[in-house]
Amino acid sequence: MLDFFISTILSNNIALTLILGMCPLIAISTNVKNARGMGIAVVIVVTLTAVINYPIYQLLVLTGTTDLSLLTFIITIAAVVQVLEILLEKYIPSLYSAFGVYLPLITVNCVVLAVSQFFVTRDYNFTETTVFAFGSSVGWLLAIVLVAAIREKLTVYGDLPKGLRGRAIVFIILGILALAFSGFAGLSF
Repeated sequence: MLDFFISTILSNNIALTLILGMCPLIAISTNVKNARGMGIAVVIVVTLTAVINYPIYQLLVLTGTTDLSLLTFIITIAAVVQVLEILLEKYIPSLYSAFGVYLPLITVNCVVLAVSQFFVTRDYNFTETTVFAFGSSVGWLLAIVLVAAIREKLTVYGDLPKGLRGRAIVFIILGILALAFSGFAGLSF
């Protein structure tokens, strides 16, 4: 199971190999602090929603209504984000303030829904679903923080041509990182 976890972070990184979650990755990766905040929120929400969606899906299978799974997953994701936002605001206001707009943005991050869809299409059991959800979200966190760190360094030390400034350079960074992470596929853990 450890090799499965590590592969979801490195060689099967959901952002760099499946190109999921690009909108928030590109928009929020302007600095490491923002990237880390968004990444931590993604880890929490992806893991929670997958753990909650798995038994719900199993119940839908038992009742023969799996056609409703996508709608059910979306409702669960929205509910988890809303409940988490309410609980953080009430009990941990400093963390709630630190997340800022990132928590509500998670609802529309395609990584969250994709992880729940993957456990269905890949026929994962509960343990595999949990490991996959946590590993995939940690991989996404790693990708967004790496992109943000590189962007910060380029801002300080790089003299980029006008056409490469801003989001244009992010696509180049993502391409290079995707190539680098594909090298992890040859490792065995």
